[in-house]
Amino acid sequence: MLIDSHCHLDRLDLSEREGGLEGVIADAQARGISQLLTVAVDLESSKSLTELTAKYDHIYSSVGVHPLQDEELPLPTVEQITELAKLPKVIAVGETGLDNFYSADSYEWQHESFTRHLIASKEVEKPLIVHTRDARDETIKLLKQHQSNAAGVLHCFTETWEMAKAAMEFGYYISFSGIVTFKNAGELREVVKKIPLDRILVETDSPWLAPVPYRGQQNEPKNVYEVAQCVAELKGISIEELAEVTTHNFFNLFNISQ
Repeated sequence: MLIDSHCHLDRLDLSEREGGLEGVIADAQARGISQLLTVAVDLESSKSLTELTAKYDHIYSSVGVHPLQDEELPLPTVEQITELAKLPKVIAVGETGLDNFYSADSYEWQHESFTRHLIASKEVEKPLIVHTRDARDETIKLLKQHQSNAAGVLHCFTETWEMAKAAMEFGYYISFSGIVTFKNAGELREVVKKIPLDRILVETDSPWLAPVPYRGQQNEPKNVYEVAQCVAELKGISIEELAEVTTHNFFNLFNISQ
């Protein structure tokens, strides 16, 4: 059984999707995807996702504000994040982080938001989901300043082995998405080979980043199978072993009883 450790069920376009959300979930289960973590990107979705997860035993959610939100919006407070993090079936804080690729001009807003999420994560003792792009030194610096026993995950990882190694020293996991299957992702695949099995997670980040052979289509949790298949091949193990390891890693990181 596999787990999609990072998806956005509320961002899927279901207008022409047969079966709607129920169809998405059923197709994932049919491919052996046993659990899903649907991730918030703002305060509104942090609340609404808890309503969605209440309907399903195998779906969890997070609370947080994405770093690429409009910097004109008010910064989330630590109190807002911690209160939301106490809602039922919320197992993580985020996604949060730093993105200098798409929005370097909002650095101060991102930095303060990230810091508040780090503080909240430590207060509620729930892992942090970190988005990081072209902000390696700043991200690691903040993770080091706010180390927590709950640690977290660098999701949809596309950075260097050096950054991954530094994050793992603080107890973080490294999660790979469909990007690892892309033709131009040779350097990333080399990073996958170096990550210890007990630190790997797999995800879709759906509805974005559909893996080969579905690239260009709307991504769905069922496609975490292709991500896992690619990672397993790179690690020289069977997909069954990769599924067992990443499932254990998920439960261990998010403190869920198996």
